[in-house]
Amino acid sequence: MSLGAVSEQGRIWRLLAHHAWQAALRWLHGGPLFRLQPFSGTPARLLIAPQDLRTADQTNAIDIYGGRFLFSGHVVEARGRSPFELEGEDPAWQRELHSFGWLRDLRAADSRVARQNARALVDDWIKHCGRWHPIGWEQPVVARRVLSWLAQSPLVLEEGDADFYRRFLRSLARQVRFLRRTINETSDGVPRLQAALAMAAASVSMAGQGRFVRQSLRRLDQELQRQILPDGGHISRNPRAILDILTDLLPIRQAFVTQGLETPPAMMQAVDRMMPMVRFFRHGDGAFAHFNGMGSTPNDLVATILAYDDARGAPPGNAPHVGYQRLTGGDTVVLMDTGTPPAAALSETAHAGCLSFEMSSGRQRIVVNCGISGRASEGWRAVARSTAAHCTAGIEDTSSCRFLAERPFGRWLGAPVIAGPSVVPVDRQEDDTGTRVTASHNGYAARFHVVHERDMRLARDGTVLDGLDSFNTLGPLGPRDRYTIRFHLHPAIRSSLLRAGTAVLLVCPDGEAWEFDAPGSELALEESIYLSDVFGHRRTTQIVLYGRISLASQVPWQFRRTATARLSRRAPSGFDGEELPFDG
Repeated sequence: MSLGAVSEQGRIWRLLAHHAWQAALRWLHGGPLFRLQPFSGTPARLLIAPQDLRTADQTNAIDIYGGRFLFSGHVVEARGRSPFELEGEDPAWQRELHSFGWLRDLRAADSRVARQNARALVDDWIKHCGRWHPIGWEQPVVARRVLSWLAQSPLVLEEGDADFYRRFLRSLARQVRFLRRTINETSDGVPRLQAALAMAAASVSMAGQGRFVRQSLRRLDQELQRQILPDGGHISRNPRAILDILTDLLPIRQAFVTQGLETPPAMMQAVDRMMPMVRFFRHGDGAFAHFNGMGSTPNDLVATILAYDDARGAPPGNAPHVGYQRLTGGDTVVLMDTGTPPAAALSETAHAGCLSFEMSSGRQRIVVNCGISGRASEGWRAVARSTAAHCTAGIEDTSSCRFLAERPFGRWLGAPVIAGPSVVPVDRQEDDTGTRVTASHNGYAARFHVVHERDMRLARDGTVLDGLDSFNTLGPLGPRDRYTIRFHLHPAIRSSLLRAGTAVLLVCPDGEAWEFDAPGSELALEESIYLSDVFGHRRTTQIVLYGRISLASQVPWQFRRTATARLSRRAPSGFDGEELPFDG
């Protein structure tokens, strides 16, 4: 067994031991002993309802009133029963049901029927699941439910009687107490931070919480300082994490102001650091780059968050702590992944996309990673995380990261990254001619004795992006030395081969044209799939360069904006961006 394999096995056993220890503590702090303990800490009343920044869909209120619950791509008919009595439904559906985020849809309906329906469903949950439910009492679900109940309390409590008011507050306080007892055993990253946010929101929203306010704020400060990096990125490296955190953090900050309380400095500093990163990850059309678990962009939510940005400054170009680079020239934007994978406990959604990039021109996204859908099956999630789903180089159809997938460990631990690039040196230079970024990673060093290096230069006027992929050998190559360099195209881009198949013409919907050229390389235009579309998976194309490291260790390529907008021939049949089923 190689040294690398021994290291991976050791990492797996450490993860397994940590998982077992956390499970034992969860059972001790929030299991049967917690459920059997008497509870008498019911607050007298609610003082304030933090704002809900997420967009509501009032048409969903009609379906809910009719007993049809559409969550996570699954429709369930209650048929006169309480949805909380149903068993055997999809776990993702149950998590969304028990999180109560759909209360905002009932509130948007703004009718007496919607208020009565909301109150009845909350009361049903208290009756059937108020003491325990295997999914409804998972820490992330409890945190989301606490935040939803607080934000939608005017809807739920209006016209309710005093007995329901007491039941509601008693159940809410019990859930907050559960979070206080189990936050240390909550999954690290966004789930643990959301638990801290829920505790802080409850302490400022409920009366008689004076002794918990300081404790909750201290824990929130601790998580913000630990999870929000100096450049404003999140330790998970998932751009979506910034949106999720700000969506909950901004209303809590406003609640402190409304209550006349001093806003904690750590909260202010975290917001100030994250706001520029919201702009950092955006392309010209407002969409976020598809890195490390980011899917389709909730543009309405991004617009709401940016309305809270007082500085409204230009995005930074260098985010060294979270590991990304942004190159801009004219109206062209290039975003590049130049970081190592996050810690194993935070890598459940991390992708093997080191040195991948995305490019947009104006409002047209041209080169994109495949991304991921929130409703994708486990099979599609595995595909989306692979190196082949990113605009970077791979060797022998393997990924630069190794994911835990074998049973039984994967059943308990999921699919975290257990091996991958450990060193990613980056050099950034800017001058009058443009911006140049050179980076390399050692994700293939152990298996193939190769270090992949990517050198990219974006011209100052944004009309030319030059790239050079180098494969630097550290030892004997052996027979397995085939590389593949992929450039996935956005479904809206039309592509065709030029000059006897040695170049590619790319035409945007607005008529803007770009030409891709890779002198001396074996070039192909193949089908691909775009996984991040809000309407489903869509067919698209990819430019692929093939070769052997022993024959050509350096591969130059170039994207160049051209004056022509004529497509020499249509893309191959089926490459017109039609939707595909979510499960393929």
